[in-house]
Amino acid sequence: MRALILAGAAALFFSSCQNTTAVHKEPYQWPSVQPPVAEKKPKDVGMFGDKRIDDYYWMGDYFFKGPDSTKVVDYLKGENAYTDTMMAGTRDFQEKLFNEMKGRIKEKDESVPVFKNGYFYYTRFEEGQQYYIACRKKGAMDAPEEILLNVNELAKGHAYYAIGGTAVSPDNKLLLYGVDTVSRRQYTLHVKNLETGALYTDVIPNTEGYGVWANDNRTIYYVAKHPVTLLSEKIMRHTLGNTAPDELVYEEKDKSNYINVDKSKSERYIFITSEATISSEVRYAEADAPRPVFKVFAPRMKDVLYDVSHQGDRFLVRTNKDAQNFRLMETSLDQTDVSHWKELIPHRKDVLLEDVEPFRNFLVISERKGGLAQLNIRNLKNNDSHYLDFGEPAYTAYASANPEYNSEVLRYGYTSLTTPSSTFDYDMNTRQKKLLKQQEVVGGYDKTQYVTERLMATAKDGTKVPISIVYKKGFKKDGSQPLLLYGYGSYGNSEDATFNSGRLSLLDRGFAYAIAHVRGGQEMGRQWYEDGKLMKKINTFTDFIDCAEYLIAQGYTAKEHLYANGGSAGGLLMGSVVNMRPDLFNGVVADVPFVDVVTTMLDESIPLTTNEFDEWGNPKDKAAYDYMKSYSPVDNVTRRDYPNLLVTTGLHDSQVQYFEPAKWVAKLRVNNTGKHVIMLKTNMDFGHGGASGRFDYLKDVALRYAFYCALEGIIEKQ
Repeated sequence: MRALILAGAAALFFSSCQNTTAVHKEPYQWPSVQPPVAEKKPKDVGMFGDKRIDDYYWMGDYFFKGPDSTKVVDYLKGENAYTDTMMAGTRDFQEKLFNEMKGRIKEKDESVPVFKNGYFYYTRFEEGQQYYIACRKKGAMDAPEEILLNVNELAKGHAYYAIGGTAVSPDNKLLLYGVDTVSRRQYTLHVKNLETGALYTDVIPNTEGYGVWANDNRTIYYVAKHPVTLLSEKIMRHTLGNTAPDELVYEEKDKSNYINVDKSKSERYIFITSEATISSEVRYAEADAPRPVFKVFAPRMKDVLYDVSHQGDRFLVRTNKDAQNFRLMETSLDQTDVSHWKELIPHRKDVLLEDVEPFRNFLVISERKGGLAQLNIRNLKNNDSHYLDFGEPAYTAYASANPEYNSEVLRYGYTSLTTPSSTFDYDMNTRQKKLLKQQEVVGGYDKTQYVTERLMATAKDGTKVPISIVYKKGFKKDGSQPLLLYGYGSYGNSEDATFNSGRLSLLDRGFAYAIAHVRGGQEMGRQWYEDGKLMKKINTFTDFIDCAEYLIAQGYTAKEHLYANGGSAGGLLMGSVVNMRPDLFNGVVADVPFVDVVTTMLDESIPLTTNEFDEWGNPKDKAAYDYMKSYSPVDNVTRRDYPNLLVTTGLHDSQVQYFEPAKWVAKLRVNNTGKHVIMLKTNMDFGHGGASGRFDYLKDVALRYAFYCALEGIIEKQ
């Protein structure tokens, strides 16, 4: 999935005490330097008699290990030098922004402990350190601390270091964890003895980064990846200390499917799930069995998704079979075929059933209605149910870490555009909630100084598209103030309103920030997703444009003060809208953008391609080819005045390869008839999510913010 995942994202929820000050504006003077000129080597990449010339296909040579590999790296370095020169006048301002955002973070901090199997687990940060320390205490929080992983120590000597999933063995003695030091999401699994601190010699490379323990404390199930396409293609079984090759448990033959392995909350079952965009199939086995044979829960059905969880004497099945927005079914432990499923929660046209959290005596149902998340608590002892009330117009609420099956307390998270990340415990019997932690604000933060609204724009076809917006009190709705509009709109990902400490550096300088909840996400239900994919993908782009025009019409901003941002598949959105309406935005930042849609989707050796035919289409089909070509940003660059653009990528990106944005920028430059700047910034050490440290990624944020501010004439000294 080409979803943008920013490393250090948890730090975005920290708050701010910055006060609004008078903002001095003067036009930023762009240096008079020439950008790099990419060599043209025309290659016909068309099909069906369509001559489609790619002048910059050679830029893929670093990825494909072709003859121009060194030339590609040199070109990207030249682009970086050009961007650095163009932004040189903002260098002090970038440093100021970085220090400002870093200064909001409470450097010495600790998460709320989570209780599981006799231990309280938590992470903590030490002052000045980039990474967390994973810890636990036995039985009570006043017990001695055990350090499971000090990621600061592990990361020494690495430009990038990320821990994947972690899993403690059922007997609490062993820790399984994944490590990625390249930023291509190819993790190596390690096992640590928590009693001695020693690492086992068992090392498992090229995995998805997590594993599941069988109940014997010796057997590990994990997902192995294809070394080139990075497809999750095999479920393997590893026995500690066994030097023989690991055993194949399941191999996925369909290259359009993702596979994963997990364990039921009750610890009784291990599940293997194979899932494409529109269908899925689950296999299951007893976690106690020494060498289990996984049984198919229900055979794959055309256009039917289902997932399974265990509760007591039944399985719970969330499915869209005969239920577009999903419904909840149950079936006995020994009769799992679809003919035995019985309905618990029916389908509702106005409510999307997103997830189920089972407890022994309760069910917590995550739902979405009117674009907003809801938590429905169902008491299985008396069949009563109720919803939590959150009281804000735009927010995010979600069931958090709840590993204890027997608990009657729900741990949930809450945040909004103005409320810092908060963790609550909710007694499902007494209906009393307790705030355990709201991220501490260094220097104080007054949320009443910020205003959030939920707006509705009307799309060209009459559809109402939600917009979440936040700004500081005193914001003038006369078209004079800047606004940053964010969008994504793919894979059914719902872009909820969350707090972001970095964003306050814009709000406090007079910007508004808005999220366009465009079709292709799932905010308004499953149909919202269906109407923004495949042969309806154009709705994603026109919705974003309609939201922008609505904000201008309502006086929130004007074209000369409007900015846009999106990353990955959201970068595709940016590329498409600047082709369709280059006049609408003063500046656009496209992060790791998926912009060469047809060429990439034609090459099945490129990661994610076959997984995503159900999302974008397979261009080997002519109808899909023609439709994808009609919006693919690289294919639709023409002679016109493009807005100011800052495009970012990572040399080791596994989701969107660096050559897509590099080719796009080169083609934009050749065709740009105006004087607006077009810049490319390649992170030569990282991949899709940027830097891995909780502070380092802020340097990239500071660059983007300095770009917006420069275009507004806001350049402040240190």
